[in-house]
Amino acid sequence: MFSSVAAGMSVLRRPKGVCMTIYCQHANRGKTQILAVYRREDDAVSSTVTSLGSAGLAAPIVEALNRISALATVPLGLFDERGRRVARYPTEHLTALTDRAARAGLLSGAHSLWYEWVCWDLHQALVDLDEAVAAAPAPIRIAIEAELETEERELRDALTEYSEAVPVPEENQRSWDSGFPFVPYKGGMHLLTREARKELDRLEEGITREKREAAVSDLRLLVTAFDQWSAAQADDGMFSLEYPEIFAEPYDADHHFLTVSAPDPGGEGMDAWHVDVCRWVPDDPEEKGEEEYSSATGEHLLRCVLPATPSAEDVAQLLSRVSAEPGVLTEWAQTAVGSPLEGTTLIVTSCLAE
Repeated sequence: MFSSVAAGMSVLRRPKGVCMTIYCQHANRGKTQILAVYRREDDAVSSTVTSLGSAGLAAPIVEALNRISALATVPLGLFDERGRRVARYPTEHLTALTDRAARAGLLSGAHSLWYEWVCWDLHQALVDLDEAVAAAPAPIRIAIEAELETEERELRDALTEYSEAVPVPEENQRSWDSGFPFVPYKGGMHLLTREARKELDRLEEGITREKREAAVSDLRLLVTAFDQWSAAQADDGMFSLEYPEIFAEPYDADHHFLTVSAPDPGGEGMDAWHVDVCRWVPDDPEEKGEEEYSSATGEHLLRCVLPATPSAEDVAQLLSRVSAEPGVLTEWAQTAVGSPLEGTTLIVTSCLAE
């Protein structure tokens, strides 16, 4: 059915602002140039941001700039459709591109789960950029700061043109048009997809402002822990938006895995932080005992309900131990109710396999 929200969106003028600048590096006369590539009218053009003597030094700078550009610009061209509304996402995060004092605000908002996660990622990208340019000469740092100033200024000019019909200054070089978005960063960031945004919006359907603030805080903690967990960059784990939770399945764990879950904002699931030890059960009983299953169903073995909100560091340490000692999962699976998981303060509150 064609909803009233969709009908309302069809008549709204889409804003400029979802395009972004793409950054790349280019070898030229013994130097490595960092280029900003953007759309100007109907052409894609580039300009030199700065030049460095080392391609290795340029790579992390380019990586961080691309993340910053994507995270800063994508929310500007989207509509907040929660609760059958059609509203704009905030623009306050743009200030953090050039004002270091404003960065703290990226970690303290409670607008929505999706937007606040974008802000968290933007904060991390800015921190990574600082680390990447720390070893560079002062002129390089000045050039990068000037690039961020240009990005913020021309974004704001485009938004002002949209909302107040004020023409963009003639000297502006970068075109921002949501109808013709530029290529996405690395083929697309999952967090910036419509699917991820809708999943997070679903989690907060019908909740109060107080519960939303708590849910944002919990999500921020879980994301921070996942970022601190070294195995998150490998295949040992993943972050699930559906619950939300962190899924840890190290190699050689005898089909066991562990999940760390935040409280369900909507109240349909657990209303407390909890850690589950689980295992895969083969759908074909004849495959039992084999190293790999053709298909399997997850079975919960035991649960530890936490008495209070953990710290991101504690969660990351738990996940790191599971990655370093995969066999510990089979040991923990034998723990009785009321006893702690060996080497932790986590108390088993229920055996779910019973």
